Amino acid sequence: MRMSVIGCGYLGAVHAAAMASIGHDVVGIDVDEEKVAALAEGTAPFFEPQLGELLREGLSSGRLRFSTEMADAAGADIHFLAVGTPQVTGGHAADLRYVDAAMSSLLPHLRRGDVVAGKSTVPVGTAERLAPPVAAAGATLVWNPEFLREGWAVHDTLTPDRLVVGVPPDDEGERAADRIRDAYRPAVEAGTPFLVTDLATAELVKGAANAFLATKISFINAMAEIAEASGADVTLLADAIGHDTRIGRRYLGSGIGFGGGCLPKDIRAFAARAEELGRGEAVGFLREVDSINLRRRDRAVQLVVDALGGLVFGRRIAVLGAAFKPFSDDIRDSPALDVAVRLRGLGADVVVTDPAALENAAAAHPQLGYAAERDDALRDADAVVVVTEWDLYRRDLTPEHAGSLVAGRVVIDGRNCLDAEAWRAAGWSYHGMGRR
Repeated sequence: MRMSVIGCGYLGAVHAAAMASIGHDVVGIDVDEEKVAALAEGTAPFFEPQLGELLREGLSSGRLRFSTEMADAAGADIHFLAVGTPQVTGGHAADLRYVDAAMSSLLPHLRRGDVVAGKSTVPVGTAERLAPPVAAAGATLVWNPEFLREGWAVHDTLTPDRLVVGVPPDDEGERAADRIRDAYRPAVEAGTPFLVTDLATAELVKGAANAFLATKISFINAMAEIAEASGADVTLLADAIGHDTRIGRRYLGSGIGFGGGCLPKDIRAFAARAEELGRGEAVGFLREVDSINLRRRDRAVQLVVDALGGLVFGRRIAVLGAAFKPFSDDIRDSPALDVAVRLRGLGADVVVTDPAALENAAAAHPQLGYAAERDDALRDADAVVVVTEWDLYRRDLTPEHAGSLVAGRVVIDGRNCLDAEAWRAAGWSYHGMGRR
């Protein structure tokens, strides 16, 4: 099948490469000439495991190419819309100008019978607004939300846990759903649930999923605040309630909270759209979810200050992590970097290290110190702060090795990912988030 993918950022680049890998003929289109040039050479413009390999395989097979010209989308059977929907400046709503611009540019190149599949995360009602001009061109608009986890995006595209497509309530909608099913045939034949809904439900799925996930994370972080005040241990609490099959243990890891380019802005946009629909009270709790999440960064900084006797000015602090999560170089709304910046603002000599995100971090925050190697960041540190749970820090770093490098054995575990007893037994003053 011939496909175009409009927008070659994180979502689009992965989708284009993955679709080519299962045999489709794919052209990825983006207005950013540098990005397109890099992708055309098989170089991923961001860190994502397996993506570079998939790009090179698709390019060498001839099934994948990239272009800056929307006219190259002409003739595709499916056009996937994968442009960004950032938070509007000065507000919480989603900025849809890139979606609107991409759709306007695509319309002249549509043929009768084409399918336009939106993958971008948009406010409910967007598809209803965009559908008429697409229908006037003889094509059908559907919405096929993405559910990618950074660091696992290739895996999640090729072996998703579910596929959702929202279609209009007519025969064209049914035909379009069949076209999308064919596009994902390997996953469907492997047993992936394929859910056909109306357009509004498909748009709501991604926002609702992110809202639930954010709520679960902030819930356990709220429990961490209670645990700290009462002398309880939030990790044991999470283990206990996680055995309840109605709750589950996944995403009950307390720490400095979530970040990245999707979850924070998506829950804010979800709440903003609810307000527009006159149902803001239904998701009023999301404001507290956001507030709890941001408070955890304050708490991590306070733990460092307290552990160092109330004064961090002039103290060398090794911050292990810059990306908002492991297996990514994404620093957008990164709690890790936020903690580092706040410590620097208190006068600390902060040295940040990360196996993938240093270049992005240094460009965004040149006031911080950086070390390419973990051990260089640890050397002579008065305190160590673990803020991104890379294996390099949570599994491969022993308290004995770290102790041979630092000036002071003080560790703040911002992700509750270290073995507290092992670090204490090695002579460290260990401080977790919501742990005794």
